Amino acid sequence: MSGRDGVATPAVAAIIAAVRGRRTPIVLIDGPSGAGKSTLADAVVAAWPGVEPTLVRLDDVYPGWSGLDLAGEQLARTLVPSLLRGDVGRWRRWDWAADRAGNPEVNRPGQALVIEGCGAFTAGRAARDAVRVWVEASDRVRKQRALDRDQGRFDPYWEMWERQWRRHVRRTRPVLVDAIRVRAVDI
Repeated sequence: MSGRDGVATPAVAAIIAAVRGRRTPIVLIDGPSGAGKSTLADAVVAAWPGVEPTLVRLDDVYPGWSGLDLAGEQLARTLVPSLLRGDVGRWRRWDWAADRAGNPEVNRPGQALVIEGCGAFTAGRAARDAVRVWVEASDRVRKQRALDRDQGRFDPYWEMWERQWRRHVRRTRPVLVDAIRVRAVDI
């Protein structure tokens, strides 16, 4: 169970332990932009025992820069409930280059699922026994990481996304749910 440098992390170990024995393991990794959600999700998938889980990144679902809420709602309607019923789950990928809906994606039931991104708790709200993970970092660290990661493509959208994120948090109160809390330094 390794993190950034191949070193075992308590956060990854706690997540793997929390899903042990669950019939339909679902892990929801949420938190603000730049906190380390993608890094943690990659480490969880790499450490997963047995068949690798399906990883759905909300970055692939957001319908443009103003679509934080829409992406979570889409997965909450079309992916998670279907998988919980044992049916095929569906969602639509966003084509960022064309700025329009892209190809539909299909997820088969019976495989573990990790959803990662801002709004993941909303996406998985139907999964009552999902393992919820909240990742956080200071505002300064988050902004620097996000802007460095996207090599300038995110710069013009940072403030808009941050305002959207803060509205989402005020409305949905995701940090108040029972979740494993992870600080960026723990990843």
